[in-house]
Amino acid sequence: MRREDKAVIIDNLATRLKEANHFYLTDVSDLNAEQTSQLRRKCFEKNVELLVVKNTLLRKAMEQIGTDYSELFGQLKGATSIMFTEVANVPGKLIKEFRAKCDKPILKGAYVEQSFYIGDDQIETLAHIKSKSELIADIIALLQSPAKNVVSALQSSGQNLTGILKTLSEK
Repeated sequence: MRREDKAVIIDNLATRLKEANHFYLTDVSDLNAEQTSQLRRKCFEKNVELLVVKNTLLRKAMEQIGTDYSELFGQLKGATSIMFTEVANVPGKLIKEFRAKCDKPILKGAYVEQSFYIGDDQIETLAHIKSKSELIADIIALLQSPAKNVVSALQSSGQNLTGILKTLSEK
């Protein structure tokens, strides 16, 4: 590969890394063609971009950005694929679901909301991280709960009061 081609790839990777708040480094080697196709199809369905990258080019792109990705540098060995996503937990769930059928992909590391997750043992943690929309829904539900309790108490009190007045008027 020519130096100009490498520079273009590094620049493209650097741009993608700047835009991404979340990405996962995985090892998808040893998957046969059918399994790879299934994985790519699942990634497409879940809005996850899967790219196979050369470790040296990815490292240069990471260094070019200015963000400190040095914790992930040790994971850049062997075959590496990178999964870009908008929702932090989707690749974790996808990997967990796909591994029910086969042993790969293996999680090398992940960068999620300025935090690093190193090693395949972090897949459970990543799969259970709540997305931004899930957190917002939880907060709204918590905020609505006291208001719903007050409204229901007022409604039930009003019905009780009406029942008492009706009983008294009948006597």
